[in-house]
Amino acid sequence: MGQDQTKQQIEKGLQLYQSNQTEKALQVWTKVLEKSSDLMGRFRVLGCLVTAHSEMGRYKEMLKFAVVQIDTARELEDADFLLESYLNLARSNEKLCEFHKTISYCKTCLGLPGTRAGAQLGGQVSLSMGNAFLGLSVFQKALESFEKALRYAHNNDDAMLECRVCCSLGSFYAQVKDYEKALFFPCKAAELVNNYGKGWSLKYRAMSQYHMAVAYRLLGHLGSAMECCEESMKIALQHGDRPLQALCLLCFADIHRSRGDLETAFPRYDSAMSIMTEIGNRLGQVQALLGVAKCWVARKALDKALDAIERAQDLAEEVGNKLSQLKLHCLSESIYRSKGLQRELRAHVVRFHECVEETELYCGLCGESIGEKNSRLQALPCSHIFHLRCLQNNGTRSCPNCRRSSMKPGFV
Repeated sequence: MGQDQTKQQIEKGLQLYQSNQTEKALQVWTKVLEKSSDLMGRFRVLGCLVTAHSEMGRYKEMLKFAVVQIDTARELEDADFLLESYLNLARSNEKLCEFHKTISYCKTCLGLPGTRAGAQLGGQVSLSMGNAFLGLSVFQKALESFEKALRYAHNNDDAMLECRVCCSLGSFYAQVKDYEKALFFPCKAAELVNNYGKGWSLKYRAMSQYHMAVAYRLLGHLGSAMECCEESMKIALQHGDRPLQALCLLCFADIHRSRGDLETAFPRYDSAMSIMTEIGNRLGQVQALLGVAKCWVARKALDKALDAIERAQDLAEEVGNKLSQLKLHCLSESIYRSKGLQRELRAHVVRFHECVEETELYCGLCGESIGEKNSRLQALPCSHIFHLRCLQNNGTRSCPNCRRSSMKPGFV
């Protein structure tokens, strides 16, 4: 297959893909990969296959094509192509919750000499690294990476990147329980979609609506949460986006649990869990099992709750997500306290406090926990986080944690 024919077939696949004929597009691209000897064409079609499998939730296939793309980039002897392929490898591992590998590959991207990382792909690398640090509950480094990504987006007028970063920041603040910012950032993403998104994929709208739904639920605005989640799910079903369908099902389940409608919540958690298991999203499985455990606690079926917690704890430790471990130890602590089992209670109290120390989830000014309840937070340029009220009441001109001199707020 010659260069012109390869290009035509790639474009044909893109047209099929954009019209939601995904399987036909994959067949076209796979044939190009089998028959074309044009390295540039092969590199491009591998990028298409990586993206398509990512959106379909076929993360192991995504990883396989990313590895082949690296080999192709090496044959081309082009540093920019090597950077792009390593970024795809980082993203593949991020989707599979291999967060340490993601960080390692992102560092490889940033260390490649003679690439366009500074101008074009650096922001995407920083975003993937931030998502990985958030997956490990390393909050300061996650925030630092998101701020770098946001700076890249602003400096390069990259509204798509800014939209993605805002959604990640929504997730960040939802986890540390500043629900006002957890809503602000996805609302900003939705605004970017409305202002600039005519030529964008609908996935950007779906992504912002999902993160708004999460924040609205946490704020107790369950009607708005349901409305946003339904909008996101509609687009996810239309485009065959399995990962987003799973997240929406998880959000629906949480909304029903918040309403006290456990009969409806349970099957939603089961459906979310099924897709999360199928695609390999272990962190999503942890969140689904935590929701199930909370439902069993509400029904006073404590042994069933402990069974779900044990399964979730194994996955959380496997992935390395400290915040999930913290939440699971906290829930276990309350169950064993109600059962009057002191030895088990003490073990979970110890592990809970160890997780708090490991995640550094406490304010360096007042010493109280961050993420225990909804509080307004403020990040400094060093990415250390404090209660907003503490910073407003504090007279010092340096960060109490690292002693950096500037006390003005950071980007986020």
